[in-house]
Parts: sequence; structure tokens; C-alpha cells
Amino acid sequence: MQPDCPNIAALMLLMTSRLEETARSIDQESAGQLLDEILNAKRIYLAGAGRSGLVARAFAQRLMHLGFESYVIGETITPAFGRGDVLIAFSGSGETRSVVDACETAREIGGKICLVTSTPDSHIGRMADCIVEIGNDLLKDADIPHDFEIRQLTGQYRSVSGSFAPLGTLFETAALVFSDAIVSALMEVRHCTLDELKSRLANVQ
Repeated sequence: MQPDCPNIAALMLLMTSRLEETARSIDQESAGQLLDEILNAKRIYLAGAGRSGLVARAFAQRLMHLGFESYVIGETITPAFGRGDVLIAFSGSGETRSVVDACETAREIGGKICLVTSTPDSHIGRMADCIVEIGNDLLKDADIPHDFEIRQLTGQYRSVSGSFAPLGTLFETAALVFSDAIVSALMEVRHCTLDELKSRLANVQ
């Protein structure tokens, strides 16, 4: 091991402490509103770019396991969005162009928009019906341009500070934990059993 190698366990614990702070700061009314939008939706669409897109895809999969009709924006088998449908966007900046475009289209069609973000005062935030703020300081030092995807891919996007959880890691990790908590809440509300979930797991791979 390198003599100047940082303490990995200590970094994990630091991230865990930040996640705990983030969880305690989440507005329960907003989280409850998101839960209601999911329960009342005809169909649920998920959108996100980069690593936030991976969180969105994971959430879509879990919603499917719970018996919801869920789709990921941009997939070839995703059907047309319509009235009564809900689009849930994961975007730390609320300005990611591809996600903004998806939300604008959903708004024009007459569907609902829910945003999970660190930046409620953003392009998507101003058109959203429901906003869940995840760690309002996680992007405070970031310079978030409209060409966010390009900056992210080229390593020019940083959140928090220095080498600690770079590239938006804290928002994305917190968003993933939050989405799993929503799944747990939905299991309670719908009285789902693990056997029901297992019956919807992929069996042809």
C-alpha cells in the first residue's frame, strides 16, 4: 500500500455522516408528495443524465418490481408520455439540457413533473409540481453550466470540494439512498411482500 494512501474507511465514514445530515434535512412533506404522485400516477417515467441517470434507471427497475408501470426516458421500448403520467427527474443542477428538454415536453403534454435535486431554484425546479431537495449545500461550490453533460464527461464538474466525493458523488449517492427509502415506503403502503418482488425479477438473462 502506498505510504500516503488515504484512509478509505475514514472517507466512507465521512460520506456516511454527510448522508445522515442530508437525510435529516429532507422535507418530509415534499417526500410525502412524491410518494402520492407515484401512487396516483397512470405511468411513471424516469429521467436523468450521467450517474444521476443510473440512479433514475435503478429507481425505475425497483418501481417495476413493485408492480408499477415504469419507464426510462430515452429507451427504445418507452411508450409515448401522456396526461395522467408522471415524470420523475434526477438532476443535481436542475439545468441538465437533456433532462430539461424531457421535462418541457412532459409539461406541454399535460403530465406531472417531480424533481429530485440539490438546486430547487433551477430551470426544472421552476416547472416542477413536486420538488424534493437533496442536500441543499451539495452543489454550492459548483459552476453548473448549460453544457453540464460535456463538463461532466470531461471532468470539469465538481461538487463539494477537492478530491472528497468528486463529480457530484454525494448528490447521486444520497439520491440513490433516498429512492430506495421511497421504495421501502411504497412497500409498506401497498403491503408488498418480498415474494411479490421476487416474482418480478428478471429470469431470462
